[in-house]
Amino acid sequence: MRPDDLHRYITERMRMSHVYQPVMLRELLKSDGEATVEQIAKALLSHDRSQVEYYEIRTKNMVGKVLTNNGVAAPVKDGNRIVGYRLTGFGDVDAEVRDRLIAECEEKIADYIERRGGNIWQHRFNAKGYVPGSVRYAVFKRAKYRCELCGASAEDVALHVDHIIPRNRGGQDDLSNFQALCITCNTNKRDQDDADFRGVADSYGHREAGCIFCEVPADRVIAENELCYAIRDGFPVTPLHTLVIPKRHVSDYFDLFQPELNAIRRMLDELRSSIQDEEPNVSGFNVGVNAGASAGQTIFHCHLHLIPRRDGDVPNPRGGVRGVIPAKQSY
Repeated sequence: MRPDDLHRYITERMRMSHVYQPVMLRELLKSDGEATVEQIAKALLSHDRSQVEYYEIRTKNMVGKVLTNNGVAAPVKDGNRIVGYRLTGFGDVDAEVRDRLIAECEEKIADYIERRGGNIWQHRFNAKGYVPGSVRYAVFKRAKYRCELCGASAEDVALHVDHIIPRNRGGQDDLSNFQALCITCNTNKRDQDDADFRGVADSYGHREAGCIFCEVPADRVIAENELCYAIRDGFPVTPLHTLVIPKRHVSDYFDLFQPELNAIRRMLDELRSSIQDEEPNVSGFNVGVNAGASAGQTIFHCHLHLIPRRDGDVPNPRGGVRGVIPAKQSY
């Protein structure tokens, strides 16, 4: 392509959804028309604010703290915010000494990389925690393209798919164990969350002897995933009235963990579709839960009602639709 053609492409024909094209072209032009993939990737990386934020957090929460605690460096602050670091007691150092100290740092870096190899960056490799694109899409769609912790929009920050229970604590690659977090929340979660995730993972296996929902016969289960299952209600308000029940024995809806809420929501979506496929005349649903005896809960193992509605269902004379949240024992 001649310079004039390239000029017209850049100024008139280029259609951009990101900065990638002009960054790559600039790198090619700076390198006399040819550049390696690594050169181009580094140029793109220099514009990726999410990666800069990741290492800003790493600097303040990890390496900056270590050097400060050892008296080597001190934070530079603007009010309460750390904006930089300075060497302590460094003073005026001539170029020869500075070059020697830099060379010693370079030697330490090279020696460490030689001993450890690529494993030192394993925490940043996608291969370690690879999440297929279809799953990433499902997680972001469910989160409405916002961080599920701070609410930041994907338009403003890079979103990551995070294991709610980390893999090294027994977390599974199940949709119910994924959440969308921005780079800041994802990094801070690792450093600040001191919950015993192994105990949480073990708790999912808790069942209580004598609980009818912990001992449901297998032939009654019509659907299940890792954390919940579904059965038809034994006293249905309408045909195909279904109960969604967490596998863990938990009495109150408000004691459910986030992965269980995710699993239940996914189950409700799947059941809604299957019921409408089976009975196209279903035009709506009541979704309800009783939390506490005064609210009508008679079986103290949390369960949610999915009640199909058809045109012509009998109204409740007290208002609403009869049986939105049944107050009788539903089994």
